[in-house]
Amino acid sequence: MSDESQIRDTIQTYFDSMYESSADKARAAFHPNAKITGYLEDGLHEMSVEDFAGFVASQLPSAKDNGETARLEILSLDIAGNTAAARIRDDYLGLTFLDSISLLKSDGNWSIYNKLFHVEGPAA
Repeated sequence: MSDESQIRDTIQTYFDSMYESSADKARAAFHPNAKITGYLEDGLHEMSVEDFAGFVASQLPSAKDNGETARLEILSLDIAGNTAAARIRDDYLGLTFLDSISLLKSDGNWSIYNKLFHVEGPAA
């Protein structure tokens, strides 16, 4: 499988973790040392992978179980050796997010090493 395909699979796993409220998928998508950072209405949020995994798992019933439309768009993807950067747009918790993620290939596997998120507004 090509690096691009593996990266796209990692991004899909990340999205599925939120859509399905799956802590295990969140842990699978992110490098253990990753940070998830961005601004919500109440200010700056900084999370570890475990914080993020716990948060997505707490969103019950899941968006999938609620029958919400899944929206994930990969807007750009740049690969340089064992690193990559992607910009993605997704809907989650009634909001549209624009995520800037960096990925790292380690031991043959791609994982998200950093996620910066921006809320664009209410989900469409």
